[in-house]
Amino acid sequence: MTVLVPEPRWRGTLLWWPRLLGSITRAELVFSLKCFAAAMLAMFVASRAGLPRPFWSMLTAYVVANPMAGAVRSKALYRFCGTLIGSTATVLIVPALSNTPELTALALALWVALCLYVSLLDRTPRAYLFMLAGYTAALIGFPSVETPTAVFDTALARVEEIGLGILCASLVHSLVLPTGLAPAVLGLLDRTARDSRQWLHDVLQADAGEGAGRQTFDADRRRLAADVTQLRMLSTHVPFDTSHLRWTSGALAAMQDATAELTSLLAAVDDRLQALREAEGGLAPDVQAVTTRVDAWVQTLPPRITEAAAPVDKAQVQALLAEAWALTAVASDTPLPPWSHALRLALASRLEELVLAWQRCAELRDEIGRGLGGAPLPARRLPALGAQALHRDRGLALLSAIAAALAVLACCAIWIATGWRSGSAMAMMAAVFCSFFATMDDPVPMIHGFLKGTLWSVPLAAVYVLAMPLVQDFGMLLLLCAPVFLLLGCFIPRATPGNLAMPMLFGVAGALSMHDTATADVVNFANSMLAQVLGVVAAARVTALVRSIGADVVARRIQRASWRELAELSAPAGGGRRQLREDSYAARLLDRIGLLAPRIAQAGGRIEGVVTDDALRDLRAGADIVALQRARAALPKGARAAVLAQVAAFFEALQAGRRERPAALQQQLDAALQGVLAGPARSPGERARAVAALVGLRRNLCPGAPPPHGLTMEMSR
Repeated sequence: MTVLVPEPRWRGTLLWWPRLLGSITRAELVFSLKCFAAAMLAMFVASRAGLPRPFWSMLTAYVVANPMAGAVRSKALYRFCGTLIGSTATVLIVPALSNTPELTALALALWVALCLYVSLLDRTPRAYLFMLAGYTAALIGFPSVETPTAVFDTALARVEEIGLGILCASLVHSLVLPTGLAPAVLGLLDRTARDSRQWLHDVLQADAGEGAGRQTFDADRRRLAADVTQLRMLSTHVPFDTSHLRWTSGALAAMQDATAELTSLLAAVDDRLQALREAEGGLAPDVQAVTTRVDAWVQTLPPRITEAAAPVDKAQVQALLAEAWALTAVASDTPLPPWSHALRLALASRLEELVLAWQRCAELRDEIGRGLGGAPLPARRLPALGAQALHRDRGLALLSAIAAALAVLACCAIWIATGWRSGSAMAMMAAVFCSFFATMDDPVPMIHGFLKGTLWSVPLAAVYVLAMPLVQDFGMLLLLCAPVFLLLGCFIPRATPGNLAMPMLFGVAGALSMHDTATADVVNFANSMLAQVLGVVAAARVTALVRSIGADVVARRIQRASWRELAELSAPAGGGRRQLREDSYAARLLDRIGLLAPRIAQAGGRIEGVVTDDALRDLRAGADIVALQRARAALPKGARAAVLAQVAAFFEALQAGRRERPAALQQQLDAALQGVLAGPARSPGERARAVAALVGLRRNLCPGAPPPHGLTMEMSR
């Protein structure tokens, strides 16, 4: 008889450590060494300068660390500006309200909430500046409540210490084996171009729209939307990069907007080809010939931006445009139904825009490629829509701000009621943790994960804080910090669930920063750590009660925001803000598609009332609304306001939860289409744009409706 003896637990632990250490890559080790060098340099300079809390410099060097040098420099700038603003706010608030602790707590809580609200509306890496301005005031202000006369000295010391950490981190990451942004940015740019080319190829094939063929590239379309948004966010760091990439920031911004426009046009051409297949029982030979030639022309673009490409042949572009418009010519011996003519006119109009948009993308890619090689680029003004191109949820941002204010005030109430000397740390941690994870649908799991890492760091933090009085020189300090900080630093870049490296490292460094290590004792340390843990718990509990919502709720809010914007686009034209909305709608709707896709996946692939196809329909409808607004003069006078009013009413009804399509909408679209086709036109091109917009709106807002009857039209461009 064989007796199975269980393996001792300690043996499994011993086997686990070698596997963990063996998984460290060369890039992670180099990153950790650079972080540690920057932190120790900052500590050394801060100590020699006589700053009171030099460990703030060390902590800052780790906070701004990033594997990419450009991201380090941009984050460093944002952190310094945020620290300066937050420190200034503290100096203005605390002394003025020092006689009333309740008002001081209320003012600091409202400041944290205001900064968090503004940060959540930004949605770019620049948002870090506003978030930091909020919780910096809490980090400096709450410990200074008992000594308000020293708040200026404390704030000045923090700015100096944090500034030193920022400077050292920027120097080390920029000068020692710097990792540029170019591989990440160019990889995303190449992937968006490849996905766009593949989408176009699928769209322009005669059999691409049927059955399983259509399902094969739905995922590519959603990934393209997510990539465009990710590229826009990553490009925020480009002006700070260490390579030639920083000189191409203007062209990159223009490329992002051009890609957003291209995506809406791809969706529109896809729909028009589907309509022609339904109306004519398949694509006619002349349509197939044109789409094949356009597809072949697009496929000539090199797969990577760094590869040399021949200049765009403008004569070839004009020939393609002429072939597209030849689809609308009327042959007397083979007459087509008016609806088919209208669809061909709509297809030709969208193909023209698609070819010109692709030409612009190719020229911008060539410009970026030349800039990477060091060639001078033309001065390019950054587009005004950059700040408007991302989805903003003001309601959710306000809810997050309220949760942060309530968590801070709850901690302050306990602090004031008990007179606990370490209570300030509780309010500080509540402000920090409510701010850190506010961008998530449900921040509570991440707060709990960070709390777990913080608890694991307590024994290490105790050893470091209590051992610091024994350190005699900087060499001993370096040897004491090296084992833990070098090891944990290797795992910071890993964005994996349950990664405890960052909370453990920040727990140790934060404990050193918030204690006077020359006079620290066990009682003070225990009180401080207990207050910090309670602050994190308070942040989690208040967030769970006030702020946590499911992915399905966020998805519905995103979709309602799209419907609200489409209703606004249908309102009477006029004004500079209106023009800005029209220019940026495509990028914003693409951003929303990218936000919807992971939430639908998280909900098991389905959220009641929300599907990504609806978002693509909204993207196409937005393009048609903008085109119709710009071709209003081609509509009969009586139909100009009526048709747009019906479209606006339709999207307002969707916001209210009514999904039925009113018969008046289809009737108004058909009447406007008949009026444009039968009436005189000042410009054939203007009439073509109006027809294309009306056909698109009818296809998107009235799916499944039979072709309109009684149409009469004269097919001329």
